[in-house]
Amino acid sequence: MNRESKSGAMEGFKAGLPVFVGYFPVAVAFGILAKTIGLSAGDSLSFSVMVFAGASQFMALNLIKTGVAFGGIIFTTFLLNLRHLLMSASLAAKIKGQNRRWLPLVAFGVTDETFAVAATYPKSIGVLFLLALEGTAYLGWVSGTLCGYLAGGVLSGSLRESMGIGLYALFVAILVPGLKKSGFIAALALGSGLIHMLLNWIKLWPVSWNLAAAIIVSSLIGAWL
Repeated sequence: MNRESKSGAMEGFKAGLPVFVGYFPVAVAFGILAKTIGLSAGDSLSFSVMVFAGASQFMALNLIKTGVAFGGIIFTTFLLNLRHLLMSASLAAKIKGQNRRWLPLVAFGVTDETFAVAATYPKSIGVLFLLALEGTAYLGWVSGTLCGYLAGGVLSGSLRESMGIGLYALFVAILVPGLKKSGFIAALALGSGLIHMLLNWIKLWPVSWNLAAAIIVSSLIGAWL
């Protein structure tokens, strides 16, 4: 590894430290919630090791807890993570001409936060910068999940159950900034909730698919408007 490569990796590591600090406590909450709903230590850790997508992992926990079918969980989280396709394409364009064999690994590590850091970084970025940035964030998420699961075994049952509010707090935190910026987004979010309620009421198909259907319908309406 030449000096320039080492410098890029170190810059990526430094840029990823704030993401590590932000991810760790959220991942602890995820680990505790996973313990609360009855997932094993291996399943909980594998969740973060192989998926590495905070919002969809929390959503999947909620779907597992409510008994949603396996296919419904996969399809719903797939829809939630579709935005990563655009993020990955954007980063691939920024490192055009560099060693592209690492692109699948770079794409795996893309999250909202790592993309935001990379997209706004004032200097040019390379593959090693991205791998170091995303690897640091990844370490924070996986280690936080493990610590949370272990902590869940020490906490009382009532305290573990109370951590469930963290799931709803997370999605409120994601949604509210957008609602404050745009009345259209607020109306679309409200409409999505109403569509979901309507689908639950008319019972066209198994209830596990209602959330995915609401996402698709509201997204199409938003795009058309």
